[in-house]
Amino acid sequence: MALYEHVFLARQDMSAQQVDALVEQYKGVIEANGGKVGRIENWGLKSLTYRINKNRKAHYALMDIDAPAPAVHEMERQMRINEDVLRYMTIAVEKHEEGPSAMMQKRDRDDRPRRDGDDRGPRREFGDRPPRREGGFGDRPDRGPREGGFERRPREDRA
Repeated sequence: MALYEHVFLARQDMSAQQVDALVEQYKGVIEANGGKVGRIENWGLKSLTYRINKNRKAHYALMDIDAPAPAVHEMERQMRINEDVLRYMTIAVEKHEEGPSAMMQKRDRDDRPRRDGDDRGPRREFGDRPPRREGGFGDRPDRGPREGGFERRPREDRA
């Protein structure tokens, strides 16, 4: 049997219990067709990037599936019919990941890379200015002071 990761999005106006019932319904479809469902994760209600069928949010759910292809096709067929399922995606994988998925891992603030980059030196105190460059703008020679300014040229008569 093949290994799959399956994620689906359910409508925002459903309760968490109704989403769990949907997961159990599709788990039953897989098991009835000779497969088995491993890890199940409910990622909760999350904002969508763009509206889908007038929904701005959706309940996300992940299922690790070990089943033959016809079982997955039957589950996807039933999801197409169901109005509560907004989108779904099934991906074949070599093996299932151990532990929680990337969405469920709680990242510590200290583990994240800094936005401004760690390679910068120590912060300057207020009022300290960076050292002035000697050459100004590289190899460009100094133009000297400006003379005159903007001159207005007389309009030529049109023929």
